[in-house]
Amino acid sequence: MIEVTIDSIRVSLMSQHRIVVLKEENGSRFLPIWIGPFEADAITLQLQGIDAPRPLTHDLLKTVIETLGGEVLHILINGLEKNTYYAQIVLDVDGDTIEIDSRPSDAIALSVRVSAPIFVAEEVMDQAGLLPEEEISLTQGASDESPETPPEEGEKAHDEDLGVFTDFVEGLDLDNLLGN
Repeated sequence: MIEVTIDSIRVSLMSQHRIVVLKEENGSRFLPIWIGPFEADAITLQLQGIDAPRPLTHDLLKTVIETLGGEVLHILINGLEKNTYYAQIVLDVDGDTIEIDSRPSDAIALSVRVSAPIFVAEEVMDQAGLLPEEEISLTQGASDESPETPPEEGEKAHDEDLGVFTDFVEGLDLDNLLGN
């Protein structure tokens, strides 16, 4: 198992797509995972220390686990099949270790609430990890959604090539545009 931290959450300006980027703790690889906008917001709010006026789903999950005497030991992103990531929430309940199947985004949102470490299985990192010089874009990567999910909800979006927009923005002459 490879310990990772949340490096960033990236947002597409052209759609509702989000990617959580995990970084290898003692290495240089990154793991991009497509997530939904609600899960991205749940992770971001917690990382920024912003309290919601009412408990979010992941806050409720944390409270239920703690109320029942459980503790989140760690999160493990343990599989990647057909562009879909799989994860487990590993709990200690009365001395017993319990593994619960989860989408990575939900597991990560819970982990930031309970300060539990996040791990990635070595074979998953070997299969999907990227080195820093490789570009992490919203047109590559896999999803934590099920294969039946429509493309706009997490599948690869090969038709969303943002390169043309990057070229346009980089080619803007702001001095002439602003009258300087």
